Amino acid sequence: MSKRSTPIDLPDGRLHALREVWFIAWPTVLTMTSYTLMQFMDGLMVAQVNPLAVAAQGNGGIWSFAPIAFAFGFLTVVNTYVSQNLGAKTPENGPKYAWASFWFSLVIWLVVLLPFGLCLPWLFGHMHDPATIKNYEELIRLETGYAQILILGAVILMAGKGLHHYFFGLHRPKVVTVSALVGNAVNIIANYVLIFGEAGIPAWGIPGVPGVPAMGLFGAAIGTVIGTLVEVAIPAAIFLGPKMNAELHSRSAWRPAWKPIKDIVKIGWPAALQFGNEIVCWSLFMTVLVGKFGADHMTAGWATLKFMHLSFMPAVGFSVAVTSLVGKYIGAGQPEIAAARARLGVGMAVVYMTGCAVIFYVFRHELIGWFVGGSDVTAEQAERIVTIGAKLMICAAIFQTVDAFGIVYTGGLRGAGDTVWPGIVTVIYSWTFIVAGGWAMTVLWPQLESVGPWIGASVYIIIYGITMSWRFESGRWRSIKLLATPQKEAMAVAPIGPGLPAGAADASVRDIAESMAEAGEAAED
Repeated sequence: MSKRSTPIDLPDGRLHALREVWFIAWPTVLTMTSYTLMQFMDGLMVAQVNPLAVAAQGNGGIWSFAPIAFAFGFLTVVNTYVSQNLGAKTPENGPKYAWASFWFSLVIWLVVLLPFGLCLPWLFGHMHDPATIKNYEELIRLETGYAQILILGAVILMAGKGLHHYFFGLHRPKVVTVSALVGNAVNIIANYVLIFGEAGIPAWGIPGVPGVPAMGLFGAAIGTVIGTLVEVAIPAAIFLGPKMNAELHSRSAWRPAWKPIKDIVKIGWPAALQFGNEIVCWSLFMTVLVGKFGADHMTAGWATLKFMHLSFMPAVGFSVAVTSLVGKYIGAGQPEIAAARARLGVGMAVVYMTGCAVIFYVFRHELIGWFVGGSDVTAEQAERIVTIGAKLMICAAIFQTVDAFGIVYTGGLRGAGDTVWPGIVTVIYSWTFIVAGGWAMTVLWPQLESVGPWIGASVYIIIYGITMSWRFESGRWRSIKLLATPQKEAMAVAPIGPGLPAGAADASVRDIAESMAEAGEAAED
């Protein structure tokens, strides 16, 4: 045993475990934080155009992402297969899943996304009530154009997501971190240039770029596609580079192959159902239920969601890291360590999101005020948006801590291959609480205005977090086997962990100190 892997003299080797979780998590958390800051800056820049552009960006962005979210759900399990093959000491099987994700993304883009983009004018036209929304036609024009530009660049986004999950599963998250930082920086610069052109941002004292026309909201969409292209180019170059090709034969698996695509679809469809369905429900929530009360309510709602992204996206980073760690330790036949690492990831996310909750509540008026700008905004309208948004920020603060449990424990279940049950639960809960519950609030207590639907959404997040915590801690995932590896023979004769039903003899292996130290050393390498 090397000096570096010697167990540290603490109960259960917790410092050793904490170091391992953080080693995998920090690049992922930084990646998600960088991406969220980019979106946040996008929103702040668009807010300098006018409040209507903020609403249109939110509506167009979420509806363009709705079908993409289904594809993302499938692509998340690339991490599962790659990490479990890494734990089973067969990492050369990983590249075929990265290539499968590319071919899968291309088909989805051609068959689903492009036709969906053509339907967006009709969709938005039937979604809003012209009687309650001022500048109804302008809103539809803006959100349709923004969404269609994002859909045209979605094939790049999806292909990149598959590559990201490949590197996450291979426990090389720094590749994704670097690409995200560079891509997001390019995105922000491109957005500034294309949104404001020659005019610049007078309110911020920033000059424009001579000779460049101001494209407003559409410039933000084009800037996002440019940033995404740069972000994908970096991991693609490494994946296809001579070093990785010599190590894992990354180029040789480029031909379309049904087996890895089938594997992705086989365990990915519940995650796709979960992700996609939830985005559809949130889309209906923001554009129909909240939109029922007018554009100012949508603007306040999207401003609140921008701050929520700053909170939960780093937690999603912990979730992705936990998926990788759980997958690796299950592939290595060590489910007890997998469970312990998941709990550590949850604890880290809880600390962060609880801190965000305090900030949301204390500074709610000031934070919403950041998203009220533009030369055509009256003082009365600005005050109204801030007042609405401050109430919504209270809702967001209430569920932050419980949301951390739901986000990270879902990642743990995904790493174990337990995707069906969470997917079904998400569908039931989201339609029950976000859509039906939100609609009931608008009918029964219309005096609450958009706060009513937000109460329904808050109930959804709290109950979801409690349910996912129970599911993971119940240990049902221990009986799932995705790989046929030699580790299964070792597991069959290993001591059985406590608390599992008889007959699940191959579902649990106690921690072995030497194996844990070696696994931690391998993760650091």
